[in-house]
Amino acid sequence: TNDLVVLVTDFLNTESLNELTIKNPVLLVLAKRDLIPRHLDENKLLYNIKTNLNIVDKVVVGSKNNYNLDLLFSKINNRKKSKNVYVIGYTNAGKSTLINKIIKDYAENKTEITTSILPSTTLDLIEVPINRELTIIDTPGLLDDGSIILNVDGKTLNKILPRKEITPPVIQVKVDQTIIADNLFRLDVTKGTNLIFYISNDIKLDRYFKPTDKLEKLPKKTLNIKAGSDIVIKGLGFIKVTRDCKVDIYTNNETKFTVRQSII
Repeated sequence: TNDLVVLVTDFLNTESLNELTIKNPVLLVLAKRDLIPRHLDENKLLYNIKTNLNIVDKVVVGSKNNYNLDLLFSKINNRKKSKNVYVIGYTNAGKSTLINKIIKDYAENKTEITTSILPSTTLDLIEVPINRELTIIDTPGLLDDGSIILNVDGKTLNKILPRKEITPPVIQVKVDQTIIADNLFRLDVTKGTNLIFYISNDIKLDRYFKPTDKLEKLPKKTLNIKAGSDIVIKGLGFIKVTRDCKVDIYTNNETKFTVRQSII
């Protein structure tokens, strides 16, 4: 169909959008506004998210406090091509929670859909009539190949998925050092840069100023990072690098990462 697709993600996980091939018009929804640090300019954030998709509009929303939900509902009605609107998103993007808020606030029928932090809770298309002119079609959560959340236990998953506003720690690297994030990954960083970690507040960062053998058996890749770049670790978040530096990153083979121009 040529129907409108509402694509739901959050600001920690936008890089994988480039892996999607959708010809439909796309309304990009940055969900979980309550997780975004309040000092960040959300309009600049939206502008800096680059994809190859046919993005016809963008909006930041927050389901917990109904932030911009009226604006989103208006955009959906203005952009839809028929009464059918498809809602897609990667696992844990906030898709099902957002649909339930739309049902609660705008639907004539108040039946809710199932939400869970576990992958693929929705297993088939679910048609949700909102009114005579609009039907929301919920789709199974997309499994993001290489996402760290697909390869951890439930306890670690709860730690990775943030529950409140992120307060990104800033680490000043004045001498060569090693940073280990809760045994999830390791960074060996050359001196002369700052690292800003946009990840869950529950993830512990340990710094080592002397050589350590922790996680050194994991596969290593050496990166030459330019100032103003993000190191994106799929499913976890990203690390902004403020100055040129060399980084050795250690992760398991299942977890993928990439480097991009910073969205912050």
